[in-house]
Amino acid sequence: MEFEERLRDRGAWSIGDGCSAERALELLSTKTVFLVVREFFYGTTRFEDFVTRVGTSAPAISRALKQLESAGIVTRVPYREPGSRARQEYRLTEAGDDLLPVFLSLMQWGDKHLQDGRPPLSFVETGTGRPVRVRVTADPVADAEPERIEIRLNPDRRQDRARSQDARTAGYSDPTPL
Repeated sequence: MEFEERLRDRGAWSIGDGCSAERALELLSTKTVFLVVREFFYGTTRFEDFVTRVGTSAPAISRALKQLESAGIVTRVPYREPGSRARQEYRLTEAGDDLLPVFLSLMQWGDKHLQDGRPPLSFVETGTGRPVRVRVTADPVADAEPERIEIRLNPDRRQDRARSQDARTAGYSDPTPL
């Protein structure tokens, strides 16, 4: 990247606390907050499910949800199962939905640099199976609508999982997580 002429003297200007990246990092400041956002994209909406799927304490999940709610990323929606009292579940707002490219970008980076070429999941366009990717582009590109994205377990991972299960059944253990 290159700066425009008036910004080339880096000592002559500062963005200070107006940096959007800094503000976003403050909002998504903990691993728990970011994993709660991940779970929203995986379809999680209920408090107990966040606790189970993120694998942390209920107070930590509560703090993360409150932080996201106060920032307008999530909202509470009432629901009632037959014979039960009314409860609240959480849903992403438009601002929360807009985090999808951020989430997918981070996943793509991790898939490329941290997974030894073997990411556990693929994100594809429903119907076509074409990979969904986030890219920096100056060209107009059609957005993939979230409801048209399918999350798939990669074939290699399914095979590894089956081999791991077979090994456990035979009395061996495989430390490779899914």
